[in-house]
Amino acid sequence: MTEKQIFSVFWRSAVILFALAASLPAAAADADIAKRVAPCMTCHGKEGRATNDGYYPRIAGKPAGYLFNQLRNFRDGRREQYPLMTYLVQHLSDDYLKEMAEYFASQDLPYPPPQPATASPAVLERGKALAVDGDASRNIPACMACHGKALTGVAPAFPGLLGLPRDYLLGQFGAWREGARRATAPDCMGEVTNRLSLEDINAVSSWLAAQAVPPDAKPAGSLPGKLPIECGSAQP
Repeated sequence: MTEKQIFSVFWRSAVILFALAASLPAAAADADIAKRVAPCMTCHGKEGRATNDGYYPRIAGKPAGYLFNQLRNFRDGRREQYPLMTYLVQHLSDDYLKEMAEYFASQDLPYPPPQPATASPAVLERGKALAVDGDASRNIPACMACHGKALTGVAPAFPGLLGLPRDYLLGQFGAWREGARRATAPDCMGEVTNRLSLEDINAVSSWLAAQAVPPDAKPAGSLPGKLPIECGSAQP
């Protein structure tokens, strides 16, 4: 079989599994959540932990509100048109998506070591400056202002940025720039991304991907201060 045929068989099987699980009585479904989310793990890794060298992001331990928002965004067409994700969730209810989000949010798993940094020291320093301080002269807020001082996310709706591959981070910035990824208005990440140059995007993605995740990393319970920009995704 070709790679395309294998991919087609996989997503068709995954869609059938989700459809069958969605039709289960509530009690049976609640007792079988690990099996119901098993198709997610084909791409996102065992228990949603992913790895540090692929395009698929880690979903284990992300805030439940953030995961729920992303599942809805795929279902409702606000995120980039990635057929597998769309097919998996297009017929699922909000309640079903919340259960999936809560399952992966509850996974407390170690992170792999960070990718070795390949960018120059100057590029990494620029990336760190953007992540920690932002750039007030261009109205660019620091990543920490929304994603937490430890960059491990803020419950209920802001994801952690550490432990993600550089290629994935670059891909998401690109999707926002091209309008392929959107969020509930006002789309704060869309606005911030459009203020960043390509050099800025490379710098901050390179620096974030090179950072080790603390052993006890958890989403923070509150923001470090007032949101620097109005954000429709601030609440799940």
